Amino acid sequence: MVKEKFHTSKTTVLDENPLNSDGLYPDPEKLLSKDTINLNILKRLVGQSVISVDQFDKELVLEVCKFAALLESTEIASSHPLDGKIVITAFFEASTRTRLSFESAVLRLDGKIVSIANGNSTGVAKGESLSDIGEMFNAYGDVVVMRHTETESVDEVMSNLRIPLINAGNGSGEHPTQALADWFAILKWKPQLKGEVTKEAKIHLGILGTPGSMRAVNSFLRMSLLFRQGIRKISIVSEMADPLGEELEELLSASGVEYFITNDINEVVSDLDVIYMNSIAFLGDSYRSLDSRFKLHKDSKLKDDAVVLHPLARLDELDPNLDTTTHNLYFTQAHGAVFIRQALFISVLNRFAKLPKEHIPFSE
Repeated sequence: MVKEKFHTSKTTVLDENPLNSDGLYPDPEKLLSKDTINLNILKRLVGQSVISVDQFDKELVLEVCKFAALLESTEIASSHPLDGKIVITAFFEASTRTRLSFESAVLRLDGKIVSIANGNSTGVAKGESLSDIGEMFNAYGDVVVMRHTETESVDEVMSNLRIPLINAGNGSGEHPTQALADWFAILKWKPQLKGEVTKEAKIHLGILGTPGSMRAVNSFLRMSLLFRQGIRKISIVSEMADPLGEELEELLSASGVEYFITNDINEVVSDLDVIYMNSIAFLGDSYRSLDSRFKLHKDSKLKDDAVVLHPLARLDELDPNLDTTTHNLYFTQAHGAVFIRQALFISVLNRFAKLPKEHIPFSE
């Protein structure tokens, strides 16, 4: 059977930095190169909820990222891919970038939004259960994007939910679409990580935070292990003696990737190629910022070509004086999240047929 694919034949290429933002802005066309995008792989997402990185393998991550690169470099808004679809954005926890990027993705595709911007404005304030809210969501929209303070929230809302759910962060659990945005930025920066990587081209990946209790770091580490063939070493910088927990430690050990744990970024910073930062540590039952051993600034001994990622918001661990340097990949990371989420909406809602044929012809 011939695989169904689509590919670019005519695109509107973006300027080198269309947003005039500081830092690196890798060209999404370099991620596409001459590759086709395999529609059969993307169709694995049709009608599916996106709850965990564990639902993805490397080939699916690559197709989603390539699709996002196509959306970033091609004008498709005039085709109204989400016309007639309603997305419920239910944010029971404060959010800036995640909520706005999801809603921007929907509106730029001409979908409609029903939004819960504050959980206290819902029946939850009166004791309503998430399972009952999930039952109501079935009648009100076509897909739900939810962020919640409780890790168990996904299971609770899905007990009655029959439309797809996209997890936008569940307590200290996971944040899978953030990990997709993270790797979208990395793959645009170094497209050769898509395939076989020479020993010299493998990266040393630094992760600042506690993957066992920080959802963005958890999901980023899980997704990074899908690209283990291109990773020379992973260094985890955490103030916790056991930053991984049993499950993640088993995954990391089974991956075959060398890893190192330290409580001081200065011990490894000069050898890191990619540094993934986070400003918030979840310790016990509270959040607090990390201390000076985790800080980066323009005088840090970074490799000349090292890049820094951060899901934002940041505190003083990432100095703004790095914003104007080529180490700054975090603005691109945040901007690219819109296109990742567009790719997910089109895939989950099976709106491929709405894409402009003159730009994205389908092979039979």
